[in-house]
Amino acid sequence: MVEVELAAVRVDVRTGTPVLLLQEHAGDRRTLPIFIGPPEATAIAFAIQGVPTERPMTHDLMRDLLETLGATVERVVVTELVGTTYVAELHLSNAGRTVVVSARPSDAVALAVRVDAPLFVADELLDAEGVVLDLDEEPEGDQPSSGELVAEFQRFLDTVRPEDFGG
Repeated sequence: MVEVELAAVRVDVRTGTPVLLLQEHAGDRRTLPIFIGPPEATAIAFAIQGVPTERPMTHDLMRDLLETLGATVERVVVTELVGTTYVAELHLSNAGRTVVVSARPSDAVALAVRVDAPLFVADELLDAEGVVLDLDEEPEGDQPSSGELVAEFQRFLDTVRPEDFGG
């Protein structure tokens, strides 16, 4: 496993899709880009910026449940890529017992940010999918800030209707 940090949440200028950038601490500083949805990007941005919400968001609820049950998030591991879908694990500890729970990387990172848990990527995955990026450079095109992502999500919430989710 390679320890990584949440380097950024940005929007891909070509697709307009948010992308989570996990960058290794040492070595070549390879970055694993994971495309995520706007609501997940907003949840992560809220946690990074410490934006207060009127009611707990899902990841805040997860944090509160774990805390109430006496469990801690030992680490988050992005383990593999299945087709075009990344898979992550939450390694939880409670009363001397470790439990591993499968999760979407975006949910796992949103929770990890809230509980200050370390992030890891499987060696083979980072070898296969990691890219070297200069994240200090200004990205090409206009990149929305975390605040703009939050505003975009708020506009979505203001206009979404239950029938938009019908199958």
